[in-house]
Amino acid sequence: MSLYKRNKIWHTDFSVDGQRFRQSLETRDWREAQSKEKELIAQASEGKLTPKGHEFSRLGFSEAAERYLTDKLPRLAQRSIQTEREHLKPLRAYFGNANLARISSDTIRAYIGERAKGGIANKTINLEIGVLRGILKRAKRWHLFADDSKQLPVRHEIGRALSPEEKLRLQRAATKKAEWEKARLAMTLALNTTMRACEVKGLCWREINFLEHTVAVRHSKTDAGRRVIPLNAEAWEAVMELYHRAQQVGGAEPDHCVFPACENGKVDPTRPQKSWRSAWRSLRKAAAFSICGFTTCGTMQLRNWQNRRPAIRQ
Repeated sequence: MSLYKRNKIWHTDFSVDGQRFRQSLETRDWREAQSKEKELIAQASEGKLTPKGHEFSRLGFSEAAERYLTDKLPRLAQRSIQTEREHLKPLRAYFGNANLARISSDTIRAYIGERAKGGIANKTINLEIGVLRGILKRAKRWHLFADDSKQLPVRHEIGRALSPEEKLRLQRAATKKAEWEKARLAMTLALNTTMRACEVKGLCWREINFLEHTVAVRHSKTDAGRRVIPLNAEAWEAVMELYHRAQQVGGAEPDHCVFPACENGKVDPTRPQKSWRSAWRSLRKAAAFSICGFTTCGTMQLRNWQNRRPAIRQ
């Protein structure tokens, strides 16, 4: 092993188990350079520092992020890839082409502070830092910050089940507008089958057993989520209503989606509905107004009602 200077900065050159390591110690102080070199040798002995990881750590953040994501593609579902890309956007905007080796605990804390100042939820920030952690682990650098990087506290709200009266009022409100029909039928299935929102949206007609009145969940977040669910009278009525609607638009083939996509008034039964967010939000507001008994409702009353949502699990 040896220490040498380059442009007044100390560098190290050493070998562990036949592998050679060369890098800058980023200091002009000889004693500090000795200490850093010993730490690097210890990390290399523990397998926390490798030539490959060291080469990766020299990349700019944007390039490193793209390589990291490309390597993960074969192991991720399409939705997970989209989520990873979304979490990478603010990271790329902040770190740009900064060298991975330059990222420190201070820069990570500064990033968290800026995101929090912008009103971003703690859970979202934690997910973004999770992606950053994966990139820095690939560069064999995360262990340097692990002790200083703790997850932000996340508020876990536990909802309660709707009372029969509340369900009835919500269902009555859903019948007032045609554009709320899909949200109403999805809500009915969720309330009566325990299906998650992603499971409801991904249903195809081949998964409905019309003889036994069951639905087979073949695609779920976990393997344990794959199951066959018997449909009660209310759920079966919703299924039949959906089937008659599908027949009218030529979307009742086995491979067609139970909740087909609809853009600009054109139904595409080969693609699933992405979201009922807007319809569901309007529906909750309408239900809140009917409960208050007025055409308008106080903000706190509206918020209290909206929190009493049915258990459509994400």
